[in-house]
Amino acid sequence: MMRCLMAAILLLLAMASPAVAQKRIALTFDDAPRARGPFLTPDERAARIIAGLRRAGVRQAAFFVVPGNLAAPDGAGGERRVAAYVAAGHVIANHSFSHPALKAMTADAYLADIDRAGAWLQGRKGLRPWYRYPFLDEGGTDKAKRDAVRAGLAARGLSNGYVTVDGSDWNIENLAGAARRAGKPIDMDALRDLYVETHVEAAEFADRLGRQALGRQPVQVMLLHETDLAAYWIADLVAGLRKKGWTIVKADVAHRDPIAKLRPDTPSAQGNLLEAIAWEKGVPAPRWYERNTLSIADPLFRARVLHEGP
Repeated sequence: MMRCLMAAILLLLAMASPAVAQKRIALTFDDAPRARGPFLTPDERAARIIAGLRRAGVRQAAFFVVPGNLAAPDGAGGERRVAAYVAAGHVIANHSFSHPALKAMTADAYLADIDRAGAWLQGRKGLRPWYRYPFLDEGGTDKAKRDAVRAGLAARGLSNGYVTVDGSDWNIENLAGAARRAGKPIDMDALRDLYVETHVEAAEFADRLGRQALGRQPVQVMLLHETDLAAYWIADLVAGLRKKGWTIVKADVAHRDPIAKLRPDTPSAQGNLLEAIAWEKGVPAPRWYERNTLSIADPLFRARVLHEGP
């Protein structure tokens, strides 16, 4: 009798409990094919990223391509590297031809640059109809330009390649490159730990912000770049995310989440989508993960990776 009573109580508690939290995240890489980094050749980097994603069991990441990078001095082989990502099961999308800032040009010129990238991408395997704004710049305070580009993308069948999680990995790599060029000793274990920790914390911050702004947990999209640091430690990053309860999902899954269709109206249009949604809905600051502020991130790098004093 007591056993039956306990079973009934447990059943009632389970029915009354909220749904199990779902922390889902897709991984995306900007600026492929990127120039040589501080540690690896472009070919070495691509091979390591592919191997790291495979080792981590990531079935599909998205690579946002800048075809204009092929003309760089070390751009040779870039087309082959992009194809290798697709052959490994990943997808590609448009990140403009020349990586311009929308604030610095007209909407017509900006759309022409997108079309130039689209011509290069057309017909390639793994292509998705997504466009990611360079610098996540949707026009700043110029709403007419913002809306003209949004309309232009819709006319081209392109949707926003949105971002909700950002740890400014480009800055960590830039700092590492500057230290190497200066001949400073780099604590590579500390660099790995900082890279992983920063991006896991960014995901955790976005999960809390999503609950505040949307009252639910959207599928998050992490912004990474095709960097040497990703080549070294993407598997460690995935392990760090999973340790915090995250499930890595395909980029295709993320773009089926309702958040992908949202177009927030904020005083300035630049930054990640979740931040803009929170701003529109009146969620108080902070709406921006603190290590995206370089005055916070740079001293942290110097202290932990270079072991320099304040």
